[in-house]
Amino acid sequence: MVDPRYSNLLPRTLLYLVLALFVAFYLMPLYVMLANSFKPLAEIRAGGLLSPPEDWTVTPWLAAWSSAAIGVEATGLKPYFLNSVWMVIAAVAISTLLGALNGYVLSKWRFHGAGLCFGLMLFACFIPFQIVLIPMAQILGMLGLAGTVSGLVLVHVIYGLSFTTLFFRNYYASFPDDLVRAALIDGAGFFTLFGRILLPNSGPVIVVTVIWQFTNIWNDFLFGVSFADADSQPLTVALNNLVNSSTGVKEYNVHFAGAILAAFPTLLVYVLAGRYFVRGLLSGAVKG
Repeated sequence: MVDPRYSNLLPRTLLYLVLALFVAFYLMPLYVMLANSFKPLAEIRAGGLLSPPEDWTVTPWLAAWSSAAIGVEATGLKPYFLNSVWMVIAAVAISTLLGALNGYVLSKWRFHGAGLCFGLMLFACFIPFQIVLIPMAQILGMLGLAGTVSGLVLVHVIYGLSFTTLFFRNYYASFPDDLVRAALIDGAGFFTLFGRILLPNSGPVIVVTVIWQFTNIWNDFLFGVSFADADSQPLTVALNNLVNSSTGVKEYNVHFAGAILAAFPTLLVYVLAGRYFVRGLLSGAVKG
């Protein structure tokens, strides 16, 4: 008779092996990029993309970050990385705050036409990026924000507001109405109720919103290439220019290093806050 402790050992082992194969398959591109970013170009051209570096060097990373660090006049990714940082911080903060206020109004301060208003904002979630390019370019030109980081912030706030409103509205809809009524009876006003009761209890949905907005804004390419000039380009556009500006021999090691630099912030966010993102989803941030 088989010991019950070992009866499920084989199926579980097979499951772990299959999962390990999937993990290796999905991590292989990251390994190739990381390994070849530390190789001299001659070693990459000699073949063996899957082999670890024999002659380790950080020169490709210095070239990708700041070409001036290795005595080259061309500009590296450093200024554009900073453009993306400022753009993401401002756009995420503003869109999250406005989405929280919209969700608060649409769920707790019901008014005539609130359902229609929410429906129209929800419809905006399905508008393709390409449709808003020309109208947005005209508006940015009228406001004098064309070709600036501030203009990109405005674009991402407007386009992301429908998503942040959806998250907060559905989360606040499950918040106890009795608590809100009690606060109103005690004399709490609009902003007091929002700032002292709802917002301090909005941790899960704030995490979901911040990660969602951060990922979309940081990885955006279309808005950046459409509305930014040479000095206000985000990192994704600069990385594309870095890859396509090489003449003659392609510097694959520099391209790999630049791609990792561009992907590192989103990877870091999901590693540090990924579990909170899942908890926020399960706690009602996108239910309703």
